[in-house]
Amino acid sequence: MKTTESPAPVPAESGVGLATAGVPAGKPGGRKKDGSVLNVFSHGVLIIWAIMVVMPLVWAVMTSFKDDGSIFGSPWSLPDKLHFENWARAWTEANMSEYFLNTVLVVGGSLIGTLVLGSMAAYVLARFDFPGNRFIYYLFIGGMSFPIMLALVPLFYVVNNMGLLNTIYGLILVYIAYSLPFTVFFLTAFFRTLPSSVAEAAFVDGASHTRTFFQIMLPMAKPGLISVGIFNFLGQWNQYMLPTVLNTDPDKHVLTQGLVQLAVSQGYKGDWSGLFAGLVMAMLPVLAAYIIFQRQVVQGLTAGALK
Repeated sequence: MKTTESPAPVPAESGVGLATAGVPAGKPGGRKKDGSVLNVFSHGVLIIWAIMVVMPLVWAVMTSFKDDGSIFGSPWSLPDKLHFENWARAWTEANMSEYFLNTVLVVGGSLIGTLVLGSMAAYVLARFDFPGNRFIYYLFIGGMSFPIMLALVPLFYVVNNMGLLNTIYGLILVYIAYSLPFTVFFLTAFFRTLPSSVAEAAFVDGASHTRTFFQIMLPMAKPGLISVGIFNFLGQWNQYMLPTVLNTDPDKHVLTQGLVQLAVSQGYKGDWSGLFAGLVMAMLPVLAAYIIFQRQVVQGLTAGALK
């Protein structure tokens, strides 16, 4: 019986083998080295940026639990004990509770109105072709570039003539008008990325435009609504210029006005611990909103690119 033996491997020529082995060996190593240097540099920049952002927040929270002597005597040390009376004093004596309630009413009402009106306008501009569609869209974009400072004086007279000066409702309407351009711009681009086959199937089944929008398209746009809602919440919560001009009644002040008034009054009294406690109170809702909805914000911002 004959057995099949595998032929012996033919040795490669020494010159060819060395050349083939030597050419690609240097390139991946160089690329890997360059990539590692870039990663180290980018991570270093991110760490420095994180420290610059986080450290003032941590220091403000830590200072809000100190007494006035510790704030000036050892500003960078941990508090000897947690002085919760600072928060109680700022909440009651500095009227932070009233400012907080006014801010929640104004921002809550304006945020709901902005999302409802902005989503309806964006859906029409993104899904329907009619004469003047692009003109209206560019008007909203132009509203984003219009400085609010130029409109303060005429806006004051308009709100005053409507009888809404120094009222919660007046601030809500102004906040809605101020936030609509960015909301329509953002949601128009988002609605264009949604599949039109779902809406067409709803029309075939006999659904009206209103039902299709509220029951089908609006739930599909949830990531975009959350993203633009967070941005509007941040801008409206930290708004100071509009309330200062349109809301001069001390009983109707919002948090930004209350913090300025607290800083002026506590500066003469020397109650810096109460001032930092009030500052942290105004800061916590913004941080909580972003921490809770940070994943939805990223999804909303990247939805158009992914689709």
